[in-house]
Amino acid sequence: MDAKLLVVEDEPGMLDEMQTYLQREGFRVLTARTGKEALAIARSERPELVVLDWMLPEKSGIDVCREIRQTSQCGIIMVTARSDESDKIVGLEIGADDYLTKPFSLRELASRIRALLRRLRGSEDRSMFLERDNLSISEAKCQVLKDGQEIQLTPTEFKILYTLAARPGIVFSRLQLLKVALQDEYMGYERTMDSHIRNLRRKLEDDPANPRYIQTVYGFGYRFGEPS
Repeated sequence: MDAKLLVVEDEPGMLDEMQTYLQREGFRVLTARTGKEALAIARSERPELVVLDWMLPEKSGIDVCREIRQTSQCGIIMVTARSDESDKIVGLEIGADDYLTKPFSLRELASRIRALLRRLRGSEDRSMFLERDNLSISEAKCQVLKDGQEIQLTPTEFKILYTLAARPGIVFSRLQLLKVALQDEYMGYERTMDSHIRNLRRKLEDDPANPRYIQTVYGFGYRFGEPS
């Protein structure tokens, strides 16, 4: 399975082992040892998947994950010696796709990478059309149907909805959603996201005060509700 990976680990011996093993498994592997270096490589090389250590010099893995998620939907596997469930929840809530606790075998790491790549590539194959409960969302037509009836959305509302619905359960910050919806024109308009969300709920939800689709995660942002 050919893919460009970025492996971020501050311990040189472990980094070398992971790079060597993953290259033998057929992956193209970029490496970084600090948070700042990881961000620079992620921006310039656009890896398909990042293996990201939690504890890094200069900038933590959590901060790196959060910043990558502002501009990229690449796969992210967090790696850490911390086994507390609350740490795992934090990592997943800010955008990590998977979580691997040290010590782990290199074989397990490669298996997790392949599994995540299959999910990501499968999502890409279906990316033009989404079915979410009684919603049908067509990216090609910029069209949303609820129970077969078309819902009229603005282009900005559609981009926000599609971004959330494409990754149900994943939390997006206001800033992440604005970057998707407004691209380079988002600066200074972070709070306008609340207005867009209110409008979407008014159009989509049976009860906007108790949303089923677009849910608020207090202190973080918004997510699309996972199927019940």
